Amino acid sequence: MKTVHSTLLLLLLVPLTQPAPQTQLDSHINYEYGTDHLEETKFSQDYEDKHLHGKNTKEKETMIIPDEKSPQLQKDEVVPSLPTKKENDEMPTCLLCVCLSGSVYCEEVDIDAVPPLPKESAYLYARFNKIKKLTAKDFADMPNLRRLDFTGNLIEDIEDSTFSKLSLLEELTLAENQLVRLPVLPLKLTLFNAKYNKIKSKGIKANTFKKLNKLSFLYLDHNDLESVPPNLPESLRVIHLQMIHSARLMTLVTSGTELKRFAWRAIQLLWESIQTVSFA
Repeated sequence: MKTVHSTLLLLLLVPLTQPAPQTQLDSHINYEYGTDHLEETKFSQDYEDKHLHGKNTKEKETMIIPDEKSPQLQKDEVVPSLPTKKENDEMPTCLLCVCLSGSVYCEEVDIDAVPPLPKESAYLYARFNKIKKLTAKDFADMPNLRRLDFTGNLIEDIEDSTFSKLSLLEELTLAENQLVRLPVLPLKLTLFNAKYNKIKSKGIKANTFKKLNKLSFLYLDHNDLESVPPNLPESLRVIHLQMIHSARLMTLVTSGTELKRFAWRAIQLLWESIQTVSFA
């Protein structure tokens, strides 16, 4: 009886000591493997986030990304500010001509009158145009002018008061025009050029050059003069009178020494200081 009870008790205990089902062990193993795999995956992801992503971030930081507004800003930087009212008044001349540091170049632009000039203008070059007349209004309120060049125009007449207010004017060129007489000239002139015109001796007043004590260069060649202009200043260093219409000059003046000697007698001035005298 005891043996039967022992056997039954053993049979009851045996199921309790059996190993867990295979599925549970497998699931536990899979769980642990999955955990390791997850940790490895997390480690790899952290590495990529810290290193690869960090590298990309640095690359992005060092990469120069153009701003959409930057071209416009650069463009705005080179665009000049809006001109003032004074500049607007002067703009037409400076668009037609070239205005540069006090100089105005209006050459071969077919103008028929002196254009309005910027107030600070000191030099005007209006060569080879179609200007026919010069008046005092052309240079009103232009006290800084020092040089005027009207070579190759069609100027026939110049008002006597045209240059009266140009107290600083030093050089005046009226070559290759249609002048028959000379206007009143500024007192500070050092150079006067009126060659290749139609100026006659009666078109030069007796005192035209008398007070020009700074005049050094005088060019009156290729005109219709019949005699040497009177009262030339002693300051002259160079004078050109080629093609003067005088039979006496053509026959008596033959070479440099005789030319100078004749000039002394003809003009009755101290010509020792003159370096160049030319009649032909």
